[in-house]
Amino acid sequence: MSDSGTTLLVIAKAPVPGRVKTRLTPGLTHREAADVAEAALADTLEAVRATPAARRILVLDGVPSPWFPTGFEVVPQCAGGLDARLAAAFALCRGPALLVGMDTPQVTPALLGSVDWDAADAWFGPAADGGFWALGLRRPDPELLRGVPMSVPHTGAAQRSRLTAAGLAVRDLPQLDDIDTADDLAHVAALAPHTRTARLARALGVADGTVADGTATDSTATDGTLTDHPPGARVSAPGRIGVLA
Repeated sequence: MSDSGTTLLVIAKAPVPGRVKTRLTPGLTHREAADVAEAALADTLEAVRATPAARRILVLDGVPSPWFPTGFEVVPQCAGGLDARLAAAFALCRGPALLVGMDTPQVTPALLGSVDWDAADAWFGPAADGGFWALGLRRPDPELLRGVPMSVPHTGAAQRSRLTAAGLAVRDLPQLDDIDTADDLAHVAALAPHTRTARLARALGVADGTVADGTATDSTATDGTLTDHPPGARVSAPGRIGVLA
């Protein structure tokens, strides 16, 4: 995907303790769970920043943080359900747009860049839990999202059906995972061991430093620090990433 007028959207919550990743507690404290959310968002934003685009917009529920990377417009989420908030995000765009959630620490510029607007009207990234982690529209139309049931097991199927019912040619991205539980966090850390999220998971004792193929990672960067996140320090296994709805 060349930038070709494309807008990359990230919809996210500010990583405030008690408001994000609550299913990681009580195994983790609310502060630690918020740190996981912050790390996942940081990994996602770095991948989006490294992907060619005409615009990059962070659609945020909450107050912007000083550590947010440059290169993003930050706009507040509107009121209403998730369907309304996603619809409003696409309403910001006047050309092709690809939206991802905040919970995709394994995502890479190569994966985002695989979206080809000449090949389809819409790109759909299904999630393993029945939601979706990415949605791309060549001609953004907020009505394609309004009224779709969100945060239920059939969210992804309902959203994809809405696209096809509108007569759009839809292509699928790989099915990917989100991080809801400690097991999810350990799994994602094993798939993407050099991400900020994985380093934090190891520091918290959630991940053991073994990657998905059974080999060991370099465990020297396991202090959980959230201040150093060099672009490009990322490895991803195909077919597993994070989730949106």
